[in-house]
Amino acid sequence: MEKMEIKEALRSLFQEMILPEFDQIKIEQQKLVEKISSVDKRLDDITAHLIDQSRRIDDINKRIDDTNIRIDSARDELVSMIGEINKRIDRLYEVIVRRDEHIGLETKVENLTQRIEAIERKVAA
Repeated sequence: MEKMEIKEALRSLFQEMILPEFDQIKIEQQKLVEKISSVDKRLDDITAHLIDQSRRIDDINKRIDDTNIRIDSARDELVSMIGEINKRIDRLYEVIVRRDEHIGLETKVENLTQRIEAIERKVAA
């Protein structure tokens, strides 16, 4: 019978000391599983938020690229217009210089005409 008593004593010891410990371990494990699930859900939410932010950043970058293209196009157009305006100013300068030269030549011709008339009068007198 001694075997039975040892077996019964071990069973009793097992039920009194080890089984409650296992129950406590199960409870702690369940708490950990719940915490991990909560953390996983939070990480999923953060990941979804980051993906949304990434899409927004991509959209903003695309808008910036489009704006840069429009600015470059406008700048190129302005440079072209400035070039044309500079050509027109150069032509206007040439016309003004020619007018000034023309006015100067007219004045010289008038002076020469007056001198010739004065000489002709002296010769005729």
